[in-house]
Amino acid sequence: MSLGTTLTLLSPELTLFLGAALVLALDLSLRGGARRAIVWVALAVPILAALLALAFLWGQQVALLSGMMVADPLALYFKLVAYGCAALVILGSPRYLSDRTDRPGEFYLLVLLATLAATLASAASDLISLYLAFEFLSLVSYVLVSFLRGDRRSSEGGLKYFLYGAVTSAIMLYGMSLLYGATGTTNLAAIAANLRGPASSLRWLAVPTAVLLLAGFSFKIAIAPFHQWAPDAYEGAPTPYTAFLSVASKMTGVAVLVRVMFVALGDFQPTWARVLGAFAIVSMILGNFVALQQANIKRLLAYSTVAHAGYIMVGVATAILAPRPFNGLNGVLFYGAAYLFTNVGVFLAVIAVEQASGSTTISDYAGMWRRSPVLAALMAYLLLSLTGIPFSAGAFAKFFVFASAIQAGSFGLLLAAIGILTSVVAAFYYLNIVRYMFFERSEVESPVIVNRSVKVALAIATAVTLIIGVYPQPLVQLASRSAVMLGMLF
Repeated sequence: MSLGTTLTLLSPELTLFLGAALVLALDLSLRGGARRAIVWVALAVPILAALLALAFLWGQQVALLSGMMVADPLALYFKLVAYGCAALVILGSPRYLSDRTDRPGEFYLLVLLATLAATLASAASDLISLYLAFEFLSLVSYVLVSFLRGDRRSSEGGLKYFLYGAVTSAIMLYGMSLLYGATGTTNLAAIAANLRGPASSLRWLAVPTAVLLLAGFSFKIAIAPFHQWAPDAYEGAPTPYTAFLSVASKMTGVAVLVRVMFVALGDFQPTWARVLGAFAIVSMILGNFVALQQANIKRLLAYSTVAHAGYIMVGVATAILAPRPFNGLNGVLFYGAAYLFTNVGVFLAVIAVEQASGSTTISDYAGMWRRSPVLAALMAYLLLSLTGIPFSAGAFAKFFVFASAIQAGSFGLLLAAIGILTSVVAAFYYLNIVRYMFFERSEVESPVIVNRSVKVALAIATAVTLIIGVYPQPLVQLASRSAVMLGMLF
């Protein structure tokens, strides 16, 4: 492949890198009111990267950089999720950051670098590039979680995130070293071929390797029992980055897990799928029941994301790479896009209320219907979408995941049954927030002032959630095409 073609296919990543460099230069050079231009430059970068990805990566299925990366529909799908998340987070951040830090330019720079790391990890097709991209994302995330230097919770959350991350990175690296020792290669497709070979005397190492890799990936996705960092990190991080962490970082972990498990270790799916299914059960039960006890909405949403990670893993554990309506993986991809707009939308509403009240307790939402009826209505709809009510993106997301599980035999039926029952449990804590907003009275009667950028971002997130809920076919087709192409390639 020529250098020009390679650079064209890597143009979205180059855009993110150059955009981050431009944001840094502007942050160092601009003063006063001119610094407001930084946010618009930062916002333009993921949007431009998304347009370039759609223009140059659509329909591509080629290896890049000597097999270290790949341009395929699966990578494109997860890249678009990361770009969309970054754009919404940046759009909803300016007022929040101006009230809490004098370094907003650094925040935008780090978000762009985190997005770059997420896209590189999503396209990695070699253990080396995968690990480096994963660690790049982790290092940037450690800094962003502890970004609010004057806030003890931010420092504490960042420290816990770093300590847990260091341990799980070591576990994941050990698993990769075992896989390399057993196969003599780090390329995912070559690993699968070598494990299938009759001369492979170390084939048995694939099973413990899969368990070690699942532990590392589960940390990034916040799957129980590797979720302990999430509540403190989510609570302490700047709320805009909490939104990014809950979606882009999580879905990057899903992208890497799917590619490694199906490409390199696809022959061992019956074994690792059982382990992953067990993780899903623990995540769905623990995440939802512990969320019931939370009084802080960011901690509640942290445990909620643990539960949603469990729902996503139901789809992965029961996936079959075949062109059928419910193959598991298309449900996972659909869930990722639906979760992007729904969950980021909820966090945008949290930003608005946090700006008005100065805290993130659930009691702050009392009387929100009287103080800001539009904000209350939008947030209520997004919370109900997370529950899975009809005419919302969340309803179709859970439907596709559970439908694939039901077709996967007795174990799949168990996963689907637990998923449906725990979704009922989730309705209690989501509806509790709605109860506060609509039926509890607040001592504060002044309206909640929502700044324009948060209004626009929240309106976009809610509108897309509604559109997916009433007309899901385009997203279903895109998710199914990406899932089937993965199966055809490998």
